[in-house]
Amino acid sequence: MQAIRSSENAADVALRRALHRGGLRFRKYTRTLVGTPDIVFSAARVAVFVDGDFWHARVLREHGEHALVARLAHRNLGYWIPKFRRRIERDSEVSLALTKAGWKVMRLWESDVLAGVERVATKVARIVRSRVSGVDR
Repeated sequence: MQAIRSSENAADVALRRALHRGGLRFRKYTRTLVGTPDIVFSAARVAVFVDGDFWHARVLREHGEHALVARLAHRNLGYWIPKFRRRIERDSEVSLALTKAGWKVMRLWESDVLAGVERVATKVARIVRSRVSGVDR
């Protein structure tokens, strides 16, 4: 598991490149914010997380535990199910803390970013620009 990268994965890089091409400037992996967002727009107070489908339990969130059990090839379900449930809780806690601090939190799925990076970048840019101009959407 040490080989699993928490940053600089294909989705992060593709999204950052598209945002940069669109004229947006940002910080990466800002450790001063709770949860260490992947992309931070400080002036707009927008924090973007690109969550991996497996590691952030997309199947569990969208289809329930039975679907996750069906997909896991591991015998150690007593380890993996609680691990994924805690990660979901932690993601929610981080999002809530940032929202309470006045940040707009965007959580994006890695597969969605890779499937349509320009579409996702346009959505992020629209939100960032609306918050900078004072029109929060």
